[in-house]
Amino acid sequence: MTAQQNAPDLRPLGVDGVLVRFARTLTQEANARALSFRDMVLEAGVKGVTEVASSLVSVRIGFDPELTNRHTVTQTIQALIAEHKTPDPKPKRLWRIPAAFGPDHAPQLEEAAALAGLTPAQAVAEIEAATTHVIAIGFAPGQPYLGMLPGHWDIPRQTSLTESLPRGALITAVRQLIIWAADAPTGWRHIGQTAFRVYLPETSQPFAFTPGDAVQFVAVSDAEFKDIKQNPDSNGGATCEVLR
Repeated sequence: MTAQQNAPDLRPLGVDGVLVRFARTLTQEANARALSFRDMVLEAGVKGVTEVASSLVSVRIGFDPELTNRHTVTQTIQALIAEHKTPDPKPKRLWRIPAAFGPDHAPQLEEAAALAGLTPAQAVAEIEAATTHVIAIGFAPGQPYLGMLPGHWDIPRQTSLTESLPRGALITAVRQLIIWAADAPTGWRHIGQTAFRVYLPETSQPFAFTPGDAVQFVAVSDAEFKDIKQNPDSNGGATCEVLR
């Protein structure tokens, strides 16, 4: 594939934005390129730019029309794209997060496992063995989309909503995992429970995760999970290792 064929697509987005799209389908490479380009634009400190937000395979650059204009922003973005190098795929941080998978904490584990062609025990083993990555943050403050699980986890969302899941719920669909940020309805299946808070508004860094972080889940018993919940200062018993 030539550099030109692999070049991202630039599109206007609203009256004050430009979208840089690295692919039309989600791949680890496209996600890594989007995340690293977001960092590059942030570091560049482009005049008039008010927001730099990444999604699965794209980056939105928002600007203030009173400080700059679309032509100037687009030229700057094109120059940055020309300098953008293949990102280092290695994560900077690795999180290990305890999760309970007992019946009281994983009401739809059996259903999700069956859709993936697994037993519940096999499903938990695969989740523990997987090193997922924060491919995007969205829907709710700090809420991570974690991917990607093996192909047989490409299970659909439900056809109806679950009225409410608790904060910290571990849910799954379309080869991804999410740690639920707040009590809210969802169409994803509830397969485990953590005591981890992804959003910490009382702190100087309210989002626990940064896109690109690696995340592993550690299965714990109901008794262990009860002890973890009784220690509010541990943020669910999670640990974070700086890798580079």
